[in-house]
Amino acid sequence: MGLPATSAYSATPAPRIDLRVLVVSDGGPATAALTAELDGEGTPYTVVDLRQSGRPVIDAAFLADTVNGGPRAKFQAVVLPNDNPFPAGSAEMTALSAYEKTYAIPQVDAYTYARPQVGLQPAAGSGYSGSVDGLKAQVTAAGLGAGPFGYLNGSVPFEDNSPSVSESYAFLAQPAAGADFTTYVEAPIPGRTGNGSLVGEYRHDGRRELVVTFAYNQYQEQFKLLARGIVDWMTQNVRLGASRNYFAVHVDDVFAGDDRWDATLNCTPGDVDCPPGQGVEDSIRMTPADVQNAAAWEKSRGFTLDLAYNGGGSVEYRENHDGADELADQFVADKDDFRWINHTYDHAFLGCEQDVTVVPWKCVTNPNGSTKYVSQSEISKEISDNQQWAQGVGLPTEPDELITGEHSGMKLLPQQPQDNPYLAPALSTNHIDWLGADMSRDPEQRQVGPALTVARYPINIFYNAGHVAEQVDEYNWIYTSRAQGGSGLCDDLPNTTCLPAPLDPATGYSGYIVPLETQTALGHVLGNDPRPHFIHQSNLAEDRIGYPVLDGVLDQYKTLYAASAPLVNLRMKDIGAELRDRGAWNTAVKAGQVTAYRIGAGVTVQAPTGVTVTATMPTGTQQVLTGGTTAFGQAYAGSVSGWVSPQSGQSSVALALAPASLTTLAPQSHPSSSADRSKPSSAPRTPVPAGVTKPVPYSAARR
Repeated sequence: MGLPATSAYSATPAPRIDLRVLVVSDGGPATAALTAELDGEGTPYTVVDLRQSGRPVIDAAFLADTVNGGPRAKFQAVVLPNDNPFPAGSAEMTALSAYEKTYAIPQVDAYTYARPQVGLQPAAGSGYSGSVDGLKAQVTAAGLGAGPFGYLNGSVPFEDNSPSVSESYAFLAQPAAGADFTTYVEAPIPGRTGNGSLVGEYRHDGRRELVVTFAYNQYQEQFKLLARGIVDWMTQNVRLGASRNYFAVHVDDVFAGDDRWDATLNCTPGDVDCPPGQGVEDSIRMTPADVQNAAAWEKSRGFTLDLAYNGGGSVEYRENHDGADELADQFVADKDDFRWINHTYDHAFLGCEQDVTVVPWKCVTNPNGSTKYVSQSEISKEISDNQQWAQGVGLPTEPDELITGEHSGMKLLPQQPQDNPYLAPALSTNHIDWLGADMSRDPEQRQVGPALTVARYPINIFYNAGHVAEQVDEYNWIYTSRAQGGSGLCDDLPNTTCLPAPLDPATGYSGYIVPLETQTALGHVLGNDPRPHFIHQSNLAEDRIGYPVLDGVLDQYKTLYAASAPLVNLRMKDIGAELRDRGAWNTAVKAGQVTAYRIGAGVTVQAPTGVTVTATMPTGTQQVLTGGTTAFGQAYAGSVSGWVSPQSGQSSVALALAPASLTTLAPQSHPSSSADRSKPSSAPRTPVPAGVTKPVPYSAARR
């Protein structure tokens, strides 16, 4: 996808093109999805909401002006809800068309229907319009390779989460006779011969449009697969912001044992969900064979697990087994195969002191009624003793990373609405910079003393299950209504859906839980979200129930993505730094403190002091320094991207695009269209459900 050379513009001299997208919205899910993608990447945009009476008028002055005597295009791309959302004869559409032609600005039609005005035959003739749930679309040869979707392997499956709900609607049609139209994503036309376009480029009247003819929202897999390519196409790979696919998995409680679910009592003896004295405690703990299996699995998958360790678990085990701990010996022998994170020495609860004589537990109070907290010295000892133990056995740790047991010490509703006030000073004493948090209760990165939090997604595989039967039994208890003999938690908890019927113990795990958890985790991966996921060491023991979900994510990803877009597998502190830099960048962008533009082959970015710049550029882009140049970014998905700061003494980041990226677009025949371009498209809208999420009760799923 080369940039038009200066000669492609009718404006002279070479114009300044601001690196900002204009999004014209009608409030529909398609433009909302694209703005969500731009937000996620950190790409600046301006929204004009057609529903607002006081909105700006889109005219020549709104779109372009002059800076320092030279022409300036204020937007590098235009997103419309359809190909023409304005009334017939609208001066605004005329102004947009002239602007796009003058400055070679691409236009995305977020969702429109097939007809000659967008270069397609009417779907009512030889095409199709209707539900496309479960459709297997394909990227064409033009869309792959140097096309906008070259980071994909070719397959674009459409979701079909519920047979009773229509989730996606589309128009499938072939290019109109004589139209200069290139199909990028297509699918077989039901009941007819040949394929119809779902995404394609229409060139006409000196303009370029990306024509999208399927409905979507930001949560659907098909949109997530194509979103990057849509943004690549509209910005021609010259933009602020970046997108990658991340996957990291933390395994908690290594060296310790996890209490086992009791299917008779429907609670976990030894944990706070069982009244004291009920049941018999039964620990789930990995074996040396499980360690060897984990190391072999990593090598076979090219993936590294992060092990959150509790050294006290090994010490206690040795005390009870004549000094022997074959599990710890095996882990130490294979220590370099894994990454290691301090999870505290004994996995102690570090928030308020707990009164576990009642279910649910409550915080112990002082005589004056105030909350009684675990002391600073106790918290500090849990952190430092674990780090010293790791040093003693030679584990390669990063001492500034910490995950407390059960994410304790941080606020926990309803019992503990604020952080333990002794947590922050204990983190400071132990020089902790990165603190693991629970995404379901503490999602945004925040400061706790010297540390920044790193929220982690819980995979809904229970800590207290080593066997498939235990996982399914507990799952049924949580997600079955009272009327069907379950706990009824799903009746009471908001945003939680009860199962229509209890899962079959023989097939419920592989047939329902694994696909659901795989889809949920993959959704995070495809959403440019670096936050890690977590399971527990019990899930790598006994039936090793964690692997089917991890394999499901990795297998599906490999099927969908080309080698140019590998999964990025970061350790916790690097994820934290990514979230920190994104937060500072996005704050500056939203505050209007970032200015960026391209003039010819030169890109200039100005951001507040201390804010690192993120950008995506064509391969071969160089950062211009005082004494020369250096390569910018890292290769990913057919371009280069990364974080960059000005050289000392420079006030802005200067980038130089490689000559190859400035190749003039191939000459196109732009046939005149007799269609009325001022007529609104009135594209049909269909509800697009985002799918069902199933939050897990804290006491049941996390430890």
